[in-house]
Amino acid sequence: MTSQKSEEQMNVGRHLHSDGRLSHRPLTLARILRGLLCLIVFLSTAFMSTVYCAPVTTVMLRFFSIHYSRKATCFLFGTWLALWPFLFEKINKTEVVFYGETVPERERVVLVANHRTEVDWMYLWDLALRKGRLGYIKYMLKGSLMKLPIFGWAFHILEFISVERRWEVDEPHMCQMLSTFMDPQDPLWLAVFPEGTDFTDEKCVRSKKFAAENGLPILHYVLLPKTKGFYACMESLRSSLDAVYDVTIGYKHRCPHFMDNVFGVDPSEVHIHIRRILLNAIPTSEIESAAWLMETFRLKDKLLSDFADQGYFPHRRAEGELSMLKGLLNFSAVIAFTSICTFLTFFSSVWFKIYVALSCVYLTSATYFNIRPSPVLTSVKALFCGKKSS
Repeated sequence: MTSQKSEEQMNVGRHLHSDGRLSHRPLTLARILRGLLCLIVFLSTAFMSTVYCAPVTTVMLRFFSIHYSRKATCFLFGTWLALWPFLFEKINKTEVVFYGETVPERERVVLVANHRTEVDWMYLWDLALRKGRLGYIKYMLKGSLMKLPIFGWAFHILEFISVERRWEVDEPHMCQMLSTFMDPQDPLWLAVFPEGTDFTDEKCVRSKKFAAENGLPILHYVLLPKTKGFYACMESLRSSLDAVYDVTIGYKHRCPHFMDNVFGVDPSEVHIHIRRILLNAIPTSEIESAAWLMETFRLKDKLLSDFADQGYFPHRRAEGELSMLKGLLNFSAVIAFTSICTFLTFFSSVWFKIYVALSCVYLTSATYFNIRPSPVLTSVKALFCGKKSS
C-alpha cells in the first residue's frame, strides 16, 4: 500500500502523452517558455552562422582545398552543434550513459545504429563532442529533412547524404557522395541507420510479417535492416576506414520526440552501447554482407530486449563528463557572434544586407541542386587531362 502511494506521488504533475506513458518531467509553463526561448536561440544562431560562414568555408576555401574547407566547416559549425549536447546534458539534465568499447579519437569510422526515434542521431553528437569529431560526423537522412528552412542548409554544408528510400534513385547520389569521403587525411564519422525509418509498433508488425514470409529473424525491438546502403558504404570506404562500430541506443521510460528535448520533459536517461568491429570481420560480398548485417541486428534486438527488462546494457564504462565551463564559454561565443552578425545585418552598411541576401540565394540553390564547388586546381587538371585524352 505504501509503495503504491509513493508511486502515485511520483507521478503527480507528470505529463501524460498520447502513447499512454508518463514523461519524466512535467510540462510546466516555465518549461514551455524556456523551450521556446531555446528554439529562438537555436534558429537565430543557426541562421546567422550559416549565412555569414558558409560562403567562406564551403565556397571560397573549397575552391583551393576540400580538406581545409572541411576543417574550417568542422570548427565553425561544430561550435554551433555543441549547443545541443549542452542543452541535453546541462540544461535538461539528461544522463547519457555509455557501455561496451571505447571509440578512439582519431579513427575514421562507420557507425551502424538502431533508429528508435526521430532524435537518435542528435544523441550521437554527445559522443562525437567527447571525441573531438562533432563537426566531422555525417548522416544519411531522408530527403525531406534537406527541405527544412535553415537546418536544411546546415545539413548540406555538413555534407549529410540525403536519401529518398528508393534504391534506383539513391544509389547514384549515395555513391557520388561517398566517393568524396575517401581521402584518409579527412576525419570521418559516417552514421548509418539501416532500418531506414524510426521504430513504431505498426512498422514492427509489418517487419515481423515480412521476416516470417522470407525466413528472416523475427525482431521485436528493431526493424529489419535495409542492406544495400550499408554495403555501398563499405564498398566505397572500406580501404580508408579504421573500424566499424555497432551502436545500440536505448531510452529509459519512453522514447523522446524532438519537442520533448526542446521542452526538457524527456528523456531522463539515454543509454548507448558500443561494439567495435574489425573490418576483416565484415564480408566483402553483397550477399554475405547482408547476412552479417541481419545477424548484427539480431544481436541488437537481444540487447534491447535485455535493456527493457533490466534498464541497462552490459559492461558500463566511464566516459568524460561535458564541462559546464566549456559549454558556457561556447554558448557565449556563439551568442556574441550572432549578436555581431545581427547588428551588421540590420544596423550597419547596406552591403551586409546584400551579402546576406546573396548568401541565402546561394544556400537555397546549392541545397536544392546539391551544388558543391570543386577546387580550381582539380578542375584545371581534369580539363587538361580531358584535352590530352581526346
